Amino acid sequence: MDRFLSNTVSRIDAKGRVSVPAHFRAVVQKRGYSELYALRCLDQPAMDVGGLDLLDRYEQRIALEDPFLQTADDMSFFCHGDGAFLKLDQDGRITMSDFIREHTGIAAEAAFVGRGNFFQIWEPGRLAAYGAQARARLLQLRQGTKPGERLE
Repeated sequence: MDRFLSNTVSRIDAKGRVSVPAHFRAVVQKRGYSELYALRCLDQPAMDVGGLDLLDRYEQRIALEDPFLQTADDMSFFCHGDGAFLKLDQDGRITMSDFIREHTGIAAEAAFVGRGNFFQIWEPGRLAAYGAQARARLLQLRQGTKPGERLE
């Protein structure tokens, strides 16, 4: 399997480190990532994490923009200024830095969520709330209703 799937919650140790789930580390190894690229999620209190291919994807999109327009500058700020590299230690742990904690609200535990080609790191309570909202939106679509509209 070479996709990031499923979710799990891990405790953060006294030194601020958390173990990346074993099945995520297996994907990291299979893909040959020597380090991880983490980016503050634009619209949620989560971190998007992947290999250099995640950064490459953003940079390819920036290259399509006119470099003299604000959009290109904003996109560069987002993917370069709101991104950081994470190192996995020999035990498969990463450090929950202030950079991550301030954006996510993570304190004692971190939730890891597979998103296919990348994964996210969330504060567990915020992830639970987001998951409930996402399922509710999908249920409305399945039932043919608009968001906020009630079934009769």
